Amino acid sequence: MQFSVTARNLEITPALRAYTEEKLSRLTRYLENIVTIHVVLSVNKHRQTAEVTLRVRELTIRAEEESDDLYSSIDQVGEKLERQILRYKERIMAHAARGGNRVGRTASAAPVVEEEPRVVKTKRFAVKPAGVDEAILQMNLLGHNFYVFRNATTEEVNVIYRRRDGHYGLIEPEG
Repeated sequence: MQFSVTARNLEITPALRAYTEEKLSRLTRYLENIVTIHVVLSVNKHRQTAEVTLRVRELTIRAEEESDDLYSSIDQVGEKLERQILRYKERIMAHAARGGNRVGRTASAAPVVEEEPRVVKTKRFAVKPAGVDEAILQMNLLGHNFYVFRNATTEEVNVIYRRRDGHYGLIEPEG
């Protein structure tokens, strides 16, 4: 497993690196095949953020937490990743045991119907050619958090979105 820690606006001390590795290496209890763990620790004014990206073969799991204390942010992001991994593993087990009883249910207990999330609305629209700046303007005019458009320079379908920090992100297809 490859473990990397990147810092923005702070110096990574050996104690901070060891604490981060110890907290996040616990995730191997839930997923044995973790290929990489990439951690980005950053400090912006009074907010301290921990972002973690896990890669497990074809699966990518990402979580981000921020608080007043960097160690607290690391703890919170570790807990968030544990919940995501457990939810993922439950979904896999549910699909593997389709129609069967789940472990832990008793015969006398009333069956609980849990609905899987599903698509409840489909919306179709024309994907118009636009530049990135034009797409940001259109997204803001519509009052949305994202906007799908055909990039005028690359002719590929792109998505522009508003990030929590107020900046914008651009999603482009690969290959």
